[in-house]
Amino acid sequence: MAIDTVDEAEPAAPTEFRYWQRVEDPSIQRIRRIMKRALRFDPQPSDDLVRSFAAAYFEADPVAEAFVDEVYLGEPGPKAGRAMLDRALTHGVGAVPDAPASLVRLFEEFETPPPWLDRELVERGARVFRRWGTSVFSFATTSTLEMYSESSIAKPLSYTGGYAGQRAHKRQLETVRFWIDVSEPGGLSPGARGRQTAMRVRIMHVFIRRKLLSRPEWQRAAWGVPISVGDATLTLMAGSVVPGLALWSAGFQTTRAEIEATMHFWRYVGHLLGVQPDWYPTDLRTGAQLMFAAFVKRAHTAGADGAELVESYLPAFRPKPETPWRKRIRDELNYRAQIGYTGFWLPPATYAAHVMPRRFPWILYPILRTPVIFGLETLRRTVPGLDDLADRFQRDRREAWYRNEVGDRAAEFTPVEEFRR
Repeated sequence: MAIDTVDEAEPAAPTEFRYWQRVEDPSIQRIRRIMKRALRFDPQPSDDLVRSFAAAYFEADPVAEAFVDEVYLGEPGPKAGRAMLDRALTHGVGAVPDAPASLVRLFEEFETPPPWLDRELVERGARVFRRWGTSVFSFATTSTLEMYSESSIAKPLSYTGGYAGQRAHKRQLETVRFWIDVSEPGGLSPGARGRQTAMRVRIMHVFIRRKLLSRPEWQRAAWGVPISVGDATLTLMAGSVVPGLALWSAGFQTTRAEIEATMHFWRYVGHLLGVQPDWYPTDLRTGAQLMFAAFVKRAHTAGADGAELVESYLPAFRPKPETPWRKRIRDELNYRAQIGYTGFWLPPATYAAHVMPRRFPWILYPILRTPVIFGLETLRRTVPGLDDLADRFQRDRREAWYRNEVGDRAAEFTPVEEFRR
């Protein structure tokens, strides 16, 4: 039996969405004033945007869920459903004999460009994301660590076990593979690897959501639905607005227009993932305002589950004793670099509140690299031809970094049997 994820009787906001209880707090208003001076616009959003954001915690992906319910969880079952999906991704849905109506509907949505899509802007945004190289991998994960205090984010990861303990490394690297695939040149074009990866991740999310909603400990009234449109939109902002602003601290020079290009790129990725809110921010001002709302609304209730996720991240990069010595050297250097980046970007209070490796002296690594990166970025912006060279270099570097971590193992994105009810 299907589990409904959308209910007309849903409340206006989860009970742990604390924005209106906290926004007038003097400390929040001090932060607002500081951000206003830095950004040159008011970061506090309109109530309409906040209400839409809050309601989105009860919204999911009904189109993909209908396909999973009809095919994977019904007849003909998960094996045949996976084969149908693979064939449709490779050859088009027309190549699937007797394609179920839910599969046709899913691919009709997936293959139809949304009216707002600007493919040139998508490619420009992907190029900016590539230019951030492996630094954005470390930054994006570190910013997620800060949000593990929130139950709606931490509980799905904790309950499925994918980002804690020994499995943390595998899931983290699957996420990196996804970032690489979708941001490669043409990665979101029809038939491209990134586009196919997006659909597989989308179906994976449906299975996780179904499993979690069947668990008695899932608190829907407090947290909304698992992997909701609300939290998924924040994830897209964490690949665009947040690093676009924050990576200036590491020396990367990203203009307002470039940040907005990355927002458009990630909006299209979100569309392919089934994350399609009509209130999605399209400019830096609205994107920053949404992140301000996300900061203010936090409830900090994840407790031990959130702490376990935070404390599993860095040990996942610790070198294995049996590793050949050449790779062991690379792994040792990378492990310490991850400590440095995490210590650099994770707020000191959060770092100190968890069992973490000592930051010093590894925190000096990103600090010492910052002027070097800033200098290289200045050259890239002023010398003709260097932008293309930087793009090729970062593409090769991202792939080499990933391969050092996983070897020849392919990312799977297939939790079907693991999460089948």
